[in-house]
Amino acid sequence: MAKGNRLLHTMLRVLDLEKSMDFYCTHLGMTLLRRTEHPEGRFTLAFLGYGAESDHTVLELTHNWDRTEAYDLGDAFGHIAIGVQDIYGVCEALEAQGIEVPRKPGPMKHGTTVIAFVRDPDGYMIEFIER
Repeated sequence: MAKGNRLLHTMLRVLDLEKSMDFYCTHLGMTLLRRTEHPEGRFTLAFLGYGAESDHTVLELTHNWDRTEAYDLGDAFGHIAIGVQDIYGVCEALEAQGIEVPRKPGPMKHGTTVIAFVRDPDGYMIEFIER
């Protein structure tokens, strides 16, 4: 079954679509690939990424128009991981822009891989892994 399969996207529900798109596009460098409004279902989908959906896994942000309360993130979801160069510089620049970096860059416990975590506007954790 795995032959030809590919991970297409990860979906996150967001409370404020414009604020979330600003975070991912302005601060993390993603591009808005497509956005569709669904008035009959009262929701909007925005697909963001670092390349075309045809050959890259992307992030789908779902905004339910009638939602007024923040989503409960639960304890099952972990994080999204993004490979970056110069993790220290990236985190320093994000902090200067007011982005929360709850786990500063440094080697992961029990290993040598340098990681950091930032928090998006809805509280989702984004892991940076230095490449």
